[in-house]
Amino acid sequence: MKAILLREIKSFFGSPIGYMVVAIFLILNGLFLWVFEGDFNILNSGFADLNPFFTLAPWILIFLIPAVTMRSFSDEKKQGTIELLLTKPLSSWQIVNGKFIGSFLLIIIALVPTLVYVFVISKYGSPAGSFDLGSTIGSYFGLLFLVASYTSIGLFTSTLSENQIVAFIMAVFFCFLFYFGFEGISTLSVSFTDLIASLGMDFHYKSISRGVIDTRDILYFLSVTVLFLAATVYQLKSLKN
Repeated sequence: MKAILLREIKSFFGSPIGYMVVAIFLILNGLFLWVFEGDFNILNSGFADLNPFFTLAPWILIFLIPAVTMRSFSDEKKQGTIELLLTKPLSSWQIVNGKFIGSFLLIIIALVPTLVYVFVISKYGSPAGSFDLGSTIGSYFGLLFLVASYTSIGLFTSTLSENQIVAFIMAVFFCFLFYFGFEGISTLSVSFTDLIASLGMDFHYKSISRGVIDTRDILYFLSVTVLFLAATVYQLKSLKN
């Protein structure tokens, strides 16, 4: 698995992909949070918190993470190297986990510079001490779980087609469905509204963002991540056969 992980990281930073992902994520967030006028502008919000960032980030990542994962297996299939990969002395789980961790770490690297926002707002917010650090830490945890879920979805869709664009579109669709789709469906439902909403990532992400780490929210994200990783492993095994 270590070999697959190192291979993924080298492929990301051996080409412009890794640098572009980090740059695009930071530039888009920077523009919406500090430059563009609108609901996400922190300077105009009047509150010393990062809620605009944690509201905006999941929507940017819906497109950014599929762009990272779309080539994970689809490119292997297109180049004809998937057979070589499957003949290595590694289990399907080790191959999938190696690619998953590699993609996950790339997004974490993109998130690390955003800690500057925490420093700036906590230091220069008025009045001093008004910054809610607990809620911010909870939101970062929620974002990490969200990234893990998005990444597992992206890996799964990359096994469905050798066309990277098709894999990207499918990943965006599934990420959108799981993040906002159930929330949208719940507004149309007369009954079982809370139950339907609780099937979506947005419901659990908002719950963690309040600063309270609930095991139900953690189990939800872990379940989604493991589910799609297991589906990815199943697809790989079907290719072997």
